[in-house]
Amino acid sequence: MVHGFGSNEQDLFSFSRELPGEFTIVSIRGPINTPGMGYAWYDIYFDLKGNKTFNIEMAIKSRDLILKCIEDCSKKYNTDINNTTLMGFSQGSVLINAVALTYPKNIKNIISLSGGIDPSIITLSKEDLNNLSFYISHGTDDEVLPFIQAKESLNFLDQNNIVYDFETYPVGHGVCPENF
Repeated sequence: MVHGFGSNEQDLFSFSRELPGEFTIVSIRGPINTPGMGYAWYDIYFDLKGNKTFNIEMAIKSRDLILKCIEDCSKKYNTDINNTTLMGFSQGSVLINAVALTYPKNIKNIISLSGGIDPSIITLSKEDLNNLSFYISHGTDDEVLPFIQAKESLNFLDQNNIVYDFETYPVGHGVCPENF
């Protein structure tokens, strides 16, 4: 499980009881301290007009760090690395999508909550992407990562013939209990 900006590895554990009992559940902490005892995976910047940008190099390093964590956890807990399910929220969701699309042989299922797909941090794999199965959920009233970003992510998946399920909920930037 991969948390969002300003959160930590404990944030998503409340959902672990909703996941299948046979799962080995690991939640990891972003490498960057944020104010208020939280963490992030990469820096986000806003200009005076409120436009958002982010540190692409840092995001790519975090993408690869997550893959390394998957590999290390697979060895440590003796799990099948080719049967990995990733779940992420917000910034964590953006990163798990990038991990899956860049390194698809190591991932099976992606649970992408209130995030998106950012092609600038993806090196689209030439490997078979057909083994990937995405579940994407997004709030229609999300002001942090606007709903239009979710629609753009679906376009990306459609263009690359990647299977997904998509659900929306009338909520802002958060996880709706109906996801589970």
